[in-house]
Amino acid sequence: MAQRSSTSIKSNLKYKGLVTGFVLLATLGGMSSTALAQQAGAVIGTVTEASGVVAPGVTIEARSPVLPGVRTATTDENGRYQLPLLPPGEYELTFTDPDGTVTTRSVMVLLQQRINFDVEFSSGDEIIVLGQKLLVDTGSGSLKNTIGVQAINSVPVGQEYRDLQKLIPGVQYSEETIRGPSAGASGQDNGYQFDGVDVSLPLFGTLSAEPSTHDIEQVSVVRGGAKAIGFNRTAGFLINTSSKRGTNEFKGEVGYQIQSSGMTADRKQGAQVDLDREWITANVGGPILKDKLFFYGSYYRPTVTGENSSNAYGPVGDFKSVRDEFFGKLTAAPTDNLLFDVSYRTSERNGENEGIGEFEAATLGEGSDASQDIIIAEGSWIIDDKSSLSFKFTDFSFETAGGPDTLFDLTIGANDPLPVGNLGAIGRLNVPSFRTGTLTPEDIAFNTFITPIVNQFSYDPTTGGGAVGGATTINSQDFYRTNFEIAYDRTFEIGGLFHDIHIGYQHQEVEEILARTSNGYGAISVLGGDSFASDGVTPVFYQARLSQTSIQGGGGTLAPPSIDSRSILQSIEINDTIEYDKWTFDVGVMISKDILYGQGLREVSGNLSGFELAPGNEYKMYTVDWEDMIQPRLGIRYDWTDRDTVYANFAKYNAPASSLARAASWDRNLNRDIRINYDQNGNFIEIDPVRSSSGKFFQDDLKPRYTNEYLVGWDKQVNEDLTMRLHARHRYSSNFWEDTPNNARLSPFAPSEIQQLGLYIPNLADVRAEIGGSSYVIAQLDTAYTKYWEAGLEAQYSADNWYLQGSYVWSSYRGNFDQDNTSSVNDANRFIGSSSIADGVGRQPWNNKEGKLRGDRPHQLKVYGYYDLPWNGRAGFYTAWQSGQPWEAWSNLAYRPPAGGGVALLPGSPGYYFGGSSTIRYSEPAGSNRSDSHFQFDLSYTQNFEILNGKNIELRADLFNVFNTQTGYNINPFESSSTFGDPRSYFNPRRLQLSATASF
Repeated sequence: MAQRSSTSIKSNLKYKGLVTGFVLLATLGGMSSTALAQQAGAVIGTVTEASGVVAPGVTIEARSPVLPGVRTATTDENGRYQLPLLPPGEYELTFTDPDGTVTTRSVMVLLQQRINFDVEFSSGDEIIVLGQKLLVDTGSGSLKNTIGVQAINSVPVGQEYRDLQKLIPGVQYSEETIRGPSAGASGQDNGYQFDGVDVSLPLFGTLSAEPSTHDIEQVSVVRGGAKAIGFNRTAGFLINTSSKRGTNEFKGEVGYQIQSSGMTADRKQGAQVDLDREWITANVGGPILKDKLFFYGSYYRPTVTGENSSNAYGPVGDFKSVRDEFFGKLTAAPTDNLLFDVSYRTSERNGENEGIGEFEAATLGEGSDASQDIIIAEGSWIIDDKSSLSFKFTDFSFETAGGPDTLFDLTIGANDPLPVGNLGAIGRLNVPSFRTGTLTPEDIAFNTFITPIVNQFSYDPTTGGGAVGGATTINSQDFYRTNFEIAYDRTFEIGGLFHDIHIGYQHQEVEEILARTSNGYGAISVLGGDSFASDGVTPVFYQARLSQTSIQGGGGTLAPPSIDSRSILQSIEINDTIEYDKWTFDVGVMISKDILYGQGLREVSGNLSGFELAPGNEYKMYTVDWEDMIQPRLGIRYDWTDRDTVYANFAKYNAPASSLARAASWDRNLNRDIRINYDQNGNFIEIDPVRSSSGKFFQDDLKPRYTNEYLVGWDKQVNEDLTMRLHARHRYSSNFWEDTPNNARLSPFAPSEIQQLGLYIPNLADVRAEIGGSSYVIAQLDTAYTKYWEAGLEAQYSADNWYLQGSYVWSSYRGNFDQDNTSSVNDANRFIGSSSIADGVGRQPWNNKEGKLRGDRPHQLKVYGYYDLPWNGRAGFYTAWQSGQPWEAWSNLAYRPPAGGGVALLPGSPGYYFGGSSTIRYSEPAGSNRSDSHFQFDLSYTQNFEILNGKNIELRADLFNVFNTQTGYNINPFESSSTFGDPRSYFNPRRLQLSATASF
């Protein structure tokens, strides 16, 4: 396999995206293909005469401001019609009978939903116009929600894409900034789409990209019961949006929003950061060629500044973050049966003096840069009244760079002593804390050793703790995702059964290019002689954790400048929606194939491993083949009355997100993290490679992780204003992959039936002798599973002046594998498949991991809506109440070797464990405790003033957390900590936002 240059790949991908975007925009009018059904809705139905007889040959014309031109269809011999691939929006449907009778209806087409809309002709030439109604999606056996721009703009939501998650029924209310909320699966198992583009972070599955809400027209959420349409492999929820588009009228608006530090209440605990926030938005849209070509463009600029803030160490420097985002979109309909959309979104953000915690010196600040580009080209072709073709191409890039404000210009040799007299100026020093309570002689010796360090560097010399120096890492981390999808749909009738066949193919490539080195000595810890070197005898007093790239002349092997990790994901889906009388059946399947590519090896014949070392070279790491990812989707729906529907569904999901292309990559042996141990005088003892940071072999015949879902439900359209939904579902997930010691099963802490299974890779020592690599392997963890149960009630009410959406969901989320609880700080990007789970004794599924998982929220109640006032004003609200967060105590003491008398457990033996971190080493069953429940109540008021014929000024106020309920969560689980059991995070305080918008 040819060697690839990571630097050139990064450059080529960046400029490929820009060039592609401009080429697509320039050549829009000449394209002759298709848009994916994902970004559209559909209307189907039956037309009958007043007598009840079906009406064949009726012509239907669909018109909407969002659709250039007109879309037409004709009823077949059974009176059935379909209008597929319609851009979401409000439509006027005109039905013309061959006898000249005309009936007109209006209907709201919803993103990713198919509306059943039956029409009965009245006698004569009467024209009937009906307003928007609440219509239930006729796609069988799915939990779907669609939220329109009216609701988004009328209730207190927020400016960022992630704020939309608070509106989803059954999804926990979360103010975490990176990690997604749990909803029957890990927060890394959700899918996030923006205009149909997957904007979750490749390899990590979190929402670290930065799209905003100001361009969004509709939001669609699939929470369960997915069909084999739309390539949905997510084990959580899938959220998608459609952006605004131009129309035949020139329209635009300019807005300004502010939240000063004086509009925010004091925080309950922690550093009082006085932040001023402002948002500038502008957009304009209209026709380029009437009824043929529309344009839409927008600008978004959020700014956050902070002055004169302080923390436990005193004043902290000014903070500033500025982002500029531009968006352009063209919509074209060369003919009535062709429709194209091309768009380009670009964003640049710069941050200064970031990342300083409550107990960290100001010198630990960092600067950051992030650029985001999203290119979309999609189109649809309505071939005839029974068939259509669609395609979508997307290109997503998210390039980030971060660096310390305090840089250390040091040359570090592998065997150099640690400059213990200058600890605050060579890296990030994590200041130790004094041990309290009943002290052992070892504890007294530890406290004596750290006293001068605490006196010099801690914010509190009586207790210790804190951090000084500079940030640990200089980082460049770029992510790319290119996606192509094509689909064909056709309807036909056989023997009284109506079939709607969907066939689709998806090809997706995701990539990360990482270049990272340490700032000086990286992170420095004071262990005080309580830990021991690899010989189990020599005490370690200081430890530096840093990247091997920071060591000069380390073994004479130069590490490549970056690690390029790549995955190719393919899926084929086939779905048949069968209708007979009042029954609807969905019979579908999606099959997928994932190929992981690492860096640092080359295939070679004759070696036991099949590889040889080749730094910088891309190699095929692992393939999960088609036959291993067969995902059936089966649904049944019965419309027992015109207003009542019951359904059931089974779906299997093989979640696509995995970090293993990077986490197991061989060049991590060169770029890996290492620990350097030192004695009490700072003299070098040894280099201790971080085992989880090196190339890893895979256990044979791994089966991919999966989620099986069972769903039953009842939908009832009570009247034209009120819709209700009742459902119950169960999810079971297993086959979790993780990196773990090859001999983990042999541990004396493991059950006897696990010990009997032996090594994960029996000949690991032999293949390591050839090309090195870690003693950790990628394995399918024995007994690992999660179970989720849910029952929910939802209601939606819409009248002349009111809109209300309410939901109550009871759930139970249990198991022994908690992807949402893998480190001491979980609101961050964490590896999937190479986290701290199963990292040695105390972290295995059989080590107290059975119980309630971190995402378990037994009770969730949400109600939101708005009311239109007689004086052109609108009042909106949002309220949520949910159970607290499960937590358990952590301590490494339960997993230390027995003192005296027992069999000695030597370093490297299966049961060896001494010292080290207590992180996720549970000392009681998972979820034994729960934090306080949280109540949230937000209000908004909007006043509109009409001036100069259609030009408007809108003034708005949003008040979040009206009652200032700063509930604590993220409980400190470390038993050895003086703050054990105390919250480390709190929900945001009450804050007021004011805005003004001018529109024309």
